Amino acid sequence: MAENLLKIEHLVKKYEDNTILNDISFNVKQGEVIVIVGPSGCGKSTLLRCINALEPIQGGHIYLKDDEVKAGGANLAKLRQRIGMVFQSYELFPHLTVIENITLAPMKVQKRAREEVEKEAEALLKRVGLLEKKNYYPRELSGGQKQRVAIVRALCMHPEILLFDEVTAALDPEMVREVLDVIVDLAAEGKTMMIVTHEMQFAKAIADRVIFIDSGSIVEEGAPEAFFESPKTERAKKFLQTFTFEDVSKRRAAASDSISASE
Repeated sequence: MAENLLKIEHLVKKYEDNTILNDISFNVKQGEVIVIVGPSGCGKSTLLRCINALEPIQGGHIYLKDDEVKAGGANLAKLRQRIGMVFQSYELFPHLTVIENITLAPMKVQKRAREEVEKEAEALLKRVGLLEKKNYYPRELSGGQKQRVAIVRALCMHPEILLFDEVTAALDPEMVREVLDVIVDLAAEGKTMMIVTHEMQFAKAIADRVIFIDSGSIVEEGAPEAFFESPKTERAKKFLQTFTFEDVSKRRAAASDSISASE
């Protein structure tokens, strides 16, 4: 049985007197894909930012294996290297080329050799169909291309877990699929991931477990088939009534077969 990679225990996040997350507890196992869903403003993105200590918490604990993650912690810089995060807004440096954006942190933070990092970056860019764009600047890329570069940048740090915060929310509909396909491939490889998304079809196809949050609390969690087809709570039923679904359940299996065939 896979070991717990991430442990969240009774997490509380407040802004002054406003409680954003209230008594959140769950574990993430090695290789597991957790999808966080819920209405806008329920605390999903704040949860990811707390896990990476981008937001201080007011109660509870977050552990990456046996190491506690907390704002101001002595080992926070090293822990953040183990937690990759991809943001909705890309967060690419506009004055750096694609290859420079990707290689900056591995060379500066991890002190890795330029030749090694550039070779890995080029291999990852080729994998996501962007090798020919390596010397382009972010302003010369589409939104979908920028998001794929942001994913490559996170992967190049060799994180133990990847956090995706609404990575398709700012994209035009035709660009969404190219980003989701990259994430499906990562899931098929066995990457440990937490994904906040409003793409319910994608969530159903990729999740090992779905966590539904409303008003800062976990209302329901379970396997994707159970959650999407027969939710236990009235709140989850009402939430899911606003979405329509098509059969995309074979996407991850197909990606996994493709990866196995190429090895």
